[in-house]
Amino acid sequence: MLTEKRRQLILTQLQQDKIIQSQDLVDRLGISESTVRRDLASLEADGKLVRVHGGAKLPRDLTPELDLSEKSVKNSQEKARIACYAASLVQDGARIYLDAGTTSLEMVSHLKGKDILVVTNGVNHGHRLLTLGIETILVGGRAKLNTQAVVGSQAVDQVRNYRFSHVFLGTNSIDAKLGLTTPDSEEAAIKQAVAANGDRVFVLADQSKFDKVSFHKFLDLADCMVITSTLTGELRKDYQDLTTLKEV
Repeated sequence: MLTEKRRQLILTQLQQDKIIQSQDLVDRLGISESTVRRDLASLEADGKLVRVHGGAKLPRDLTPELDLSEKSVKNSQEKARIACYAASLVQDGARIYLDAGTTSLEMVSHLKGKDILVVTNGVNHGHRLLTLGIETILVGGRAKLNTQAVVGSQAVDQVRNYRFSHVFLGTNSIDAKLGLTTPDSEEAAIKQAVAANGDRVFVLADQSKFDKVSFHKFLDLADCMVITSTLTGELRKDYQDLTTLKEV
């Protein structure tokens, strides 16, 4: 079994059980104890688990996925400022992508009257954009109930055919070492595909998203500008050399 696949199986099992025993991994995967130790050490170095006596557990700060209603009420004033600034970057003629996040949804009202094309995987985003008379492409695929994001291989294949002047992504977590992460592998896949086809990539994230880690990485900090709320001096110092920060 390839190392990458084996370690992904370990992480999948850890997500289900919250804590795993080394001997269980030896039995389930048919590998040696030394291989288990190397795998757990490597995954711990990547911040994806914490080794304990006889096995491993999830990091305490591994951020879960919230549903859309929970996200929409968190830090609403900060999100409104971030959304307003992000929309100001969009000029007539732009071809933009809006991720299915609550902050990007806030952007939509600020785009009214602009001669642009918007591609989105957000069900709510598509409806609101059309209501405002904005030319819209809604990505096809499977719609998730909790986040109302369209995901899946069909969605990823579709966005790979487009080229964007501006990409606006949300994120669950930002970490100085691990970059930008999200709990869901399918949402990570479409974020990766879109970011690869964007001339300029912006991540919309208030200060509460910093110093946290979710399960699936989708982007390096060096590959985007992070538009955020006012950071503490310590957070600013930790991240200002890793990415372009815009505090609003």
